[in-house]
Amino acid sequence: MADAPRAGGRSGIGSWGTLPVACAVVTAINGLYILLVAIGNITDFGTNLEFVRHVLAMDTTNFGAAPGTGLDPHVMWRAITADGVQTAAYVAIIVWESLAAVVLLYATVLWIGARTARDYVAPRRMATIGLVMLVILFMGGFITIGGEWFQMWRSVSWNGLQPAFQNAVLALLALVLIHVPSAQWTGIVDEYRL
Repeated sequence: MADAPRAGGRSGIGSWGTLPVACAVVTAINGLYILLVAIGNITDFGTNLEFVRHVLAMDTTNFGAAPGTGLDPHVMWRAITADGVQTAAYVAIIVWESLAAVVLLYATVLWIGARTARDYVAPRRMATIGLVMLVILFMGGFITIGGEWFQMWRSVSWNGLQPAFQNAVLALLALVLIHVPSAQWTGIVDEYRL
């Protein structure tokens, strides 16, 4: 089966140097990553629950001072200190991560089975949905809501902006790659023929 012709006329090892294969790989890596994150959050529930609690409570938004001291009274009205709400927010994050992982890994399976330009429509759509879910989580949830609304940028000990930025950029780069105009998506021209 390794020598079955792929879209664009390539077969065997030559098909590995194509845009669809690159898209499949970045989709799979993003899917595997967020799956491992979700599994980690489920199996070690308490560790990142503490992170979410401190971010929502805003109790360390004081540039490294002792928790609860030196807080800005002009923004502390935003803080959420109810344990139930904090836990619900964390569970919602885990559910979102898990759904994104399922979508991205399903897209990976679709990429593997795609052979023609028509076959690439479904994996591109599914990968796009999964990657947009990651962008919503990391840019919308962690950077915008956590970082700005809950002032996570002020916290020395509970600041997840850098990892959130890295994850958002990786998802965005994968989205760009998947949406690069290519004859492989239309099947009109074999741009890889030597």
